[in-house]
Amino acid sequence: MKLKYPLIALVVLIFQVGCMPMSYPPGAKMTSAQLAADSFMTEDGASLPLRSWLPATEPKAVLIALHGFNDYSHFFELPGNYFSKQEVACFAYDQRGFGGAPQRGLWAGSETYAKDLKDLTRLIKQRYPKQPVYLLGESMGGAIVITAMRQTDMPDVAGIILAAPALWARSTMPWYQTSLLWTLAHSFPWMTLTGSGLHVMASDNIDMLREMGRDPLVIKATRVETVYGLADLMDTAYDSASTLSAHTLMLYGEKDEIIPKEPTYAFLQHMLATDTTAKTVAIYQNGYHMLLRDLAAPTAWNDIATWIKTGPDKLPSGADYRARQLLSKG
Repeated sequence: MKLKYPLIALVVLIFQVGCMPMSYPPGAKMTSAQLAADSFMTEDGASLPLRSWLPATEPKAVLIALHGFNDYSHFFELPGNYFSKQEVACFAYDQRGFGGAPQRGLWAGSETYAKDLKDLTRLIKQRYPKQPVYLLGESMGGAIVITAMRQTDMPDVAGIILAAPALWARSTMPWYQTSLLWTLAHSFPWMTLTGSGLHVMASDNIDMLREMGRDPLVIKATRVETVYGLADLMDTAYDSASTLSAHTLMLYGEKDEIIPKEPTYAFLQHMLATDTTAKTVAIYQNGYHMLLRDLAAPTAWNDIATWIKTGPDKLPSGADYRARQLLSKG
């Protein structure tokens, strides 16, 4: 009888240890990172599918684009074509666990995603030594860009573009939401969630959303531990607002139903408190979360291309003026 409670405690401990949310980082370094026509080979030998949209002539600038959660590089097909016609070369790759990349559905860890971006940026700068290189992150990709810029050995870039970055940190979530996520991640980390029944609109481009629903490379059911990893990433990105020193263009839609206004505006206030001269914010009155694929996406594409060409001057859409109005009201 004396062993009863210690035995129960041991069983509980084993259960808890066995149900910790996991990340699936890369293996040991096998080779140098390499850039091929249709793939980005990482140091551990992972082959990440790579897409590129190149101008007919020598590009004036280069853009490295990172897709959002459960999506993949195909997201940038239309904007990539547009940028190439503006003499901006665009590259996008499937990040680990997404699209056609290895370990589909598994979370590689924030540091791994940031390192992959760092390595690809170095390779792109070697290929285009005379052109300015910019980083474009959409949703989760934006959070990865922010965290990558924290690295001391991150190659210098001309600027970063954050399209509706994933900034919904735990500190800005209701307690019941964070508690539920923690409980599920530490009890059933392998359980999958579909998001059905949430009734949120990611975009007003319904045809595009239906196409994504039919696309087998877009993940429809997500492991709880992967959502938990995303939350860790958003925590880090959100807490980086005051240290973000790069030339920055941030875009956000007022109708975004995925990343709430409160954490986004709080991040912006902290970001702009340090250095406003290097920061441009654009808020689109009719924009949804997928700003770069919305029905009015060409407006955002044009703003990005203009910002790359001319710097932090007035954007053609006037979305920067609207942002200043809204943010001045708190």
